[in-house]
Amino acid sequence: MKMTTPSGGRVFRLCATLVLALSAAAGAACSASPTDPTDPGGNGNGNGGSQVSYTAVGASDAIAIGASVSCLPFIDCPNGTGYVQLINRELARSGGLDNFLNLGIPGAVLSPRIQGISQAYGPRVDFNFLDREVPFVARDSTIVTIFAGGNDTNVVARSVSGSANGNPRAYVDDQARQFAAEMGALIDGIRARAPAARIVIANLPNFAGAPFTSSYTMDQRRVLQQISVDFSRVGINPLASRPNVAVVDLLCEDRFYAASTYSSDGFHPNDNGYAIMAEMMLAAIRSTSYPAPSGSCGRMSIVPSL
Repeated sequence: MKMTTPSGGRVFRLCATLVLALSAAAGAACSASPTDPTDPGGNGNGNGGSQVSYTAVGASDAIAIGASVSCLPFIDCPNGTGYVQLINRELARSGGLDNFLNLGIPGAVLSPRIQGISQAYGPRVDFNFLDREVPFVARDSTIVTIFAGGNDTNVVARSVSGSANGNPRAYVDDQARQFAAEMGALIDGIRARAPAARIVIANLPNFAGAPFTSSYTMDQRRVLQQISVDFSRVGINPLASRPNVAVVDLLCEDRFYAASTYSSDGFHPNDNGYAIMAEMMLAAIRSTSYPAPSGSCGRMSIVPSL
């Protein structure tokens, strides 16, 4: 069973050279900082101030691919219509926004391990969150948003036919366990960089219900469902039990299964979809008692299970 899923690869190839150059510049800027922002002598939030510092961790979603106004990586984009830009503007409008850093890299996956899978099954992914984003999370961050796993779902789906040894369910179960450990490492790395940050993570919708799968075979949709639901259920949802972490439940959000939520590629959200994400994430940012994601809902089984 051959899987051909969107990977962000087209966007990634267009932006890769710019990302490499800007990553080097960002690294130089960070290393040149004369003081640690969390040190009382620095300029960040460690001196007892109440201002907000927002860091976004993500892939093409973080730079608003699919929106009417998308952005370039690491470039200020005040008019962008993605969820990160909407959150940033709302925080600024509410007052007290001190710093904003968008680390989103188009095409990026969570870990070096998933990068390795992409290199075996294509298209090749050259960036991951753990190596290329976590080390640059601002130390004075008071808010960090994360959307991870979309590109990873597609990478793993393309590997099923060559790696499952006739048992795709067992293969996906193992991938979900490893994804969960890597998500834990992502949170640990961010927490080490920004101990006081409110971390808000969006889980994944069931990709079997996304418009890009409308022409897929039933077997292909079953694979995508199992991966995306397990990445959310096993890898992301349990993180809501960690201190000062909230999980936004896109998996069970009915609005994320409407065609009007997606851009023309059927994979990335459009302005409407990004506005929904911003609305839900802002609620999680502002509430210290944000509800945990649902343990079960009808959206977890749009097609028969593997």
